[in-house]
Amino acid sequence: MATSVSHTPLWCLLQQRATNTPSIKELFKSEPQRFNHFSASACGILLDYSKQRLDTTAKLNLLALARQQKVEARRDAMFAGEAINHTENRAVLHTVLRLPKGEAFHHQGENIAASVHAVLQQMRTFSDAVREGRWLGFSGKPIRTIVNIGIGGSDLGPQMACIALAPWSQKNLLLHFVSNVDGRHLTDALKNAEPETTLFVVASKTFSTMETLTNAQTAREWMLAHGCPSEQIRQHFVALSTNVEAASKFGIAPDNVFPFWNWAGGRYSVWSAIGLSIALYVGADKFEEMLAGAHEMDLHFQQAPLEQNLPVLMALLGVWNINFLGLQALSIAPYHQRMARLPAYLQQLEMESNGKSVTREGQRVDYATSPILFGEAGTNGQHAYFQLLHQGATIIPTDFIVVADDDVGLPGHNQALLANCFAQSKAMALGKDITQVRAELPGVSEALLPHRVFEGNRPSSTVLLDVLSPKSLGALIALYEHKVFVQSVIWDINAFDQWGVELGKSLAQQLISLKPEAVKEDYDSSTKGLLRALKRDK
Repeated sequence: MATSVSHTPLWCLLQQRATNTPSIKELFKSEPQRFNHFSASACGILLDYSKQRLDTTAKLNLLALARQQKVEARRDAMFAGEAINHTENRAVLHTVLRLPKGEAFHHQGENIAASVHAVLQQMRTFSDAVREGRWLGFSGKPIRTIVNIGIGGSDLGPQMACIALAPWSQKNLLLHFVSNVDGRHLTDALKNAEPETTLFVVASKTFSTMETLTNAQTAREWMLAHGCPSEQIRQHFVALSTNVEAASKFGIAPDNVFPFWNWAGGRYSVWSAIGLSIALYVGADKFEEMLAGAHEMDLHFQQAPLEQNLPVLMALLGVWNINFLGLQALSIAPYHQRMARLPAYLQQLEMESNGKSVTREGQRVDYATSPILFGEAGTNGQHAYFQLLHQGATIIPTDFIVVADDDVGLPGHNQALLANCFAQSKAMALGKDITQVRAELPGVSEALLPHRVFEGNRPSSTVLLDVLSPKSLGALIALYEHKVFVQSVIWDINAFDQWGVELGKSLAQQLISLKPEAVKEDYDSSTKGLLRALKRDK
């Protein structure tokens, strides 16, 4: 049995260093040029981690930990197509989805890069036809409303990207994302839609996801009830799936099924046919620019030394905070309204990937994995949960994500946004001690002074993008993908399965009828009681 990472000398050294690391204020005082040594940049993204509670000794030990855990070898194995998702015996090849046209990648005897680009061409042909008004509904009218029906990675990724890239959107197309099996979600999306001009994009790898198929079936019935002949359903539904047969039974023409592969997990699938809604909304050119930005980050991750490698540095900062400083949560604060859905996207990416409690060898871990991740767009978050970040008893690190370029042109707005972002990170890091409070408020009673004190020493990183564009968004998403992977290697867990999700799905199928006969003797008393309570209410 392999030695647990937590039992290695390096881990012990880092534990000792964590108890002796100076405060962030002391670190800046002892090293006035700290920013120069605790920042790095690549792909149009600057990472400032100088406000982390991390000194040079801890940083060097963390880099040594990455090498001890063979981060470079595991990275190379992933890019080479080895079956690193060992619990499902699958390669992890979402990076192939963003290879430039003309590059080959052979997997199990097939040039899968060529297959990827064949699907990209299929997506381009279809999205061009819809955007140019050549794809017609059952009454001969062009499409004006698109409804993406999916859940998890089939919803969060394309939705986040479409909101972020709204300036490039097709202005005469309305786009809705429906994920919740709660019928209100679909009802609201269809409230003002015209059946004759509505296209449904059904995103389900196996075409068996209960929530997605329930919504898709209801959408199909809605179309039929509003005059769409059954043989014309194919003009209003396309599928993003590996299961052509099931999609065909639903009424979707085989030519309208956009395939992808089981080596691209759901939360890593935005680069695949799952991104069709992005291509429809902003155009195939912009979608491919997003792929190009991700590929540029892939190259940086593969080639840059660990000391300047953005995904590796971000991963190590998370390990340091979680495992050595005992800081279990992570706040994501994008100071850009169009990135408002980024925290939700990263929640799935991080917590579904690394929310594991056994090592790759099946041994129970004795250390924490994955942060509890949450967030809100700045400046809204400042007037919601930031009070806890500043003065709460629980210290929560923050990733501030900010864009330098102002693409709106409203005087004063971007200036105020950037000032707020930088002020928040400074306040969290340096705080305000009681001496400063006394000097600022000489008339305040001693009893009230503690309420005005800010301890500071609350870590944060700032991720600064030059601009928010399809390319930079692709690079940013890939940055977090690789960060999560590096952390999984250090924690010796598999980031690419999600058996907890699968358990919930299977139990839901058992209970789907909600009828009294669904109550089985081996059910727990709570489940029995809830099912019987439903019967009484009805």
